[in-house]
Amino acid sequence: MKTPWTAMAAYRERVGMNGKLKIAVAGLVLAGLAGSIWWLVRPSPDNGVLTLYGNVDVRQVSLAFNASERVATLTVREGDRVRRGQLLGTLDTRGATLELAQAEARQAASKQVLRRLKTGSRPEELAQARAALASAQAEDDDAGQQLARLNSVHAATAGKAVSQQDLDAAIARRQRARAARITADKALALAVSGPRDEDIAEADAQLRAAQAQTALLRYRLEQAQLTAPVDGVVRSRLLEPGDMASPQRPAYALALTDPKWVRAYVGEVDLGRLRPGMRAMVSTDSHPDQRLPGKVGYISSVAEFTPKTVQTDELRTSLVYEVRILVDDSRDRLRLGMPATVRLTPDAP
Repeated sequence: MKTPWTAMAAYRERVGMNGKLKIAVAGLVLAGLAGSIWWLVRPSPDNGVLTLYGNVDVRQVSLAFNASERVATLTVREGDRVRRGQLLGTLDTRGATLELAQAEARQAASKQVLRRLKTGSRPEELAQARAALASAQAEDDDAGQQLARLNSVHAATAGKAVSQQDLDAAIARRQRARAARITADKALALAVSGPRDEDIAEADAQLRAAQAQTALLRYRLEQAQLTAPVDGVVRSRLLEPGDMASPQRPAYALALTDPKWVRAYVGEVDLGRLRPGMRAMVSTDSHPDQRLPGKVGYISSVAEFTPKTVQTDELRTSLVYEVRILVDDSRDRLRLGMPATVRLTPDAP
């Protein structure tokens, strides 16, 4: 039979063993927790990989019509993908079409004038000029013979058979006939020689002016169509049909799909580890396991913020420089402004 003293001793022995066990378990828990904390805050091994953080950037283009006219049609909207040369919109061209028709008519008229001058006189015109010369020659001969007869009679009769008035009239008729003959002779010479070189040059210049005016109006008609200069994605549609377009008012804002790059910043300490052309791998939060290949395309030669004249070592090493990593995004996963992680191995070319 156990006495009270014996039971109390047994209880104290059990309590002591349980306390030691609890202390041992608590020690193990604390050791495991300390190991976990050390694992989380341990310094990462220097494997030579340089990690940068930045955002995706792309080039943008503002597209505007080159003419000032009402917008007739716009064919794409925000988010649509466009190809180089694709028609994006047109202007009202009714007035320009009528002006072009007028210019083409003037050009055709100038062309015919130049053709007529270069061709020269027609055979019928030459025959007409020769006939006119022959008629003038006959009239001159007749007037000359009439004047000779009157002079002979006047001399034979001492001026009694022919009055001085008739003699003066015959002289005047002969002079008119001779002038008409000379005129007809010159007209035939002009018909044979054709137009002057100066007239042909003037007609040619007028034709070229008409052709230039026609080409200008055709160019303006072409400018009434807005086409995509490169492949891209429509970011903004800034005009609507019926709006007044002008070269100063963009109709679309276009984001280029190529090239794409990540704009990141590197500290002055790591700046010497980078060089253009260095290979890189780019990942995003939406596709962390799918890395895109890239390369360093640009390293700024100027710090992002202008340093002071007098600097401390701490301030000098805190300066950052812009770095652009060109990314090969064939599947078009990157979007403007998307955060991205860039990993570079400075030892690799």
